Amino acid sequence: MKEQEFLQEVKELQLLNEALGLLEWDAQTGMPEKSSAYRSEVVGYLSGMSFERSVGPEIQAALTYFKNHQNELSQLGKMIYDKIEENYLLNQQIPKERMEAYMKTLSQAHSDWLAARKVNDFNRMKPTFQKIIGFLKEFIPYWRKDEATPYDVLLNQYEPEMTVAKLDELFAELKAGILSIRSVIERQGSKPRTDFLNRTMTKAQQRCFVEGVIQQLGYDLTRGRLDDTVHPFMLDLNRNDARITTRWDENNFSMAVFGVIHEAGHGMYEQNIDPKFDHTPLGGGTSMGIHESQSLFNEIIIGSNRAFWKKQYPFFKECAQGTFDDISFNEFYASLKETKASLIRIEADSLTYPLHIIIRYEIEKMIFNDELALDDLPQVWNDKYEEYLGIHPDKDIAGILQDVHWSGGSFGYFPSYALGYMYAAQLAHAMNQEFSMDEVLASDDYTAIRAWLTKHIHQYGASRKPNQLIMDATGEALNPRYLIEYMKAIYFDVYQIQA
Repeated sequence: MKEQEFLQEVKELQLLNEALGLLEWDAQTGMPEKSSAYRSEVVGYLSGMSFERSVGPEIQAALTYFKNHQNELSQLGKMIYDKIEENYLLNQQIPKERMEAYMKTLSQAHSDWLAARKVNDFNRMKPTFQKIIGFLKEFIPYWRKDEATPYDVLLNQYEPEMTVAKLDELFAELKAGILSIRSVIERQGSKPRTDFLNRTMTKAQQRCFVEGVIQQLGYDLTRGRLDDTVHPFMLDLNRNDARITTRWDENNFSMAVFGVIHEAGHGMYEQNIDPKFDHTPLGGGTSMGIHESQSLFNEIIIGSNRAFWKKQYPFFKECAQGTFDDISFNEFYASLKETKASLIRIEADSLTYPLHIIIRYEIEKMIFNDELALDDLPQVWNDKYEEYLGIHPDKDIAGILQDVHWSGGSFGYFPSYALGYMYAAQLAHAMNQEFSMDEVLASDDYTAIRAWLTKHIHQYGASRKPNQLIMDATGEALNPRYLIEYMKAIYFDVYQIQA
């Protein structure tokens, strides 16, 4: 077998997966509601085909041959071989018909989730959740290598080499830091003015502003697009087609503005991966934690920066067409960093946001390590919100049904958001050792920031593991201290607290 034959097989598999990705995007943006059953049949069939090829005879033959003929592979070929082998060993024992049935269930699950949200009833979604969790528990023994717990197996799917033991330690330190900051704010802080935040800003006005901003940050709309959806996401078909979505609220501009900036961070990552990884499994992000580090770098590190907003506020007021002309810059900026307990994760402020993630992490651990019954899920969810944030959901749509992730089978994904936030703060600290982010964000050219991230993160795609990327970029392993210090600096400034 020649390397080109192997790479052609890999390319054809990636092309099939791109087609599946396009079907996913359509399902969440514009697919007719009544077509979901038909779409689930198509997705199930194509997913089965993709899975079969990923563990099929051609891939098996290539892996067998090149295992003993590594000298016939180029450096790039060896990297692709390692990734294909990793995926093959992960999935090759799972029966094709079971994977196909699982993918069919997931395709239908999104419609079930939307229907449950419409009637505000978790029981409408519970049978589908039961099926999804059942499939994952069936697959975990196939996936498991030397992981300590079943949930460790799922974590490893999204963040290689991450474990419950590591996360428990990281999250304990992060939670303590957040609660300490909140306590100081409650005792000593001066609350910013926020009464103007619900002023009407039309979808067209919001879009005017946010499309201008994301292009300045480096998102290329000629290689992407912005669409509407219920739950925002980014879909990477390839580096020239990285699509983003959002939902709009004309009386809460911050939801879409920060949501689009967030998703654009994901898109910028994909758009700046080295072209040599095209049509290979290395042509996407290396982990969800690293992916979230790029979106949260955009949304929170840049989106919380005073110099950034001082530069952008005149443009914001221009797009809002007079709505905020009576609000000073200092009032506007401070309002964006108000912190208060909230029920909805994607609407949470940047201080309390990690607590939403820790809640979900603890529930997922309970489901897979402690056999938490589905009937108890809503109550456990509500109790944890009471414990961590002092508020109690009064309806399922503001509680257990708010996130799309579980309907997509993404158990183990949620910790990536908090990991990404910690990564982002650590990357910002390292970046500031080379140049001043404040000076760049006060200027007319943000290229230096995007170029630094491309040099240290984007270009490598999935060719390097998260631990290596962070170590190489910052000189140390993941450290929650940088995020705690960052949040303290931002919030003590806004709440006028002397450190």
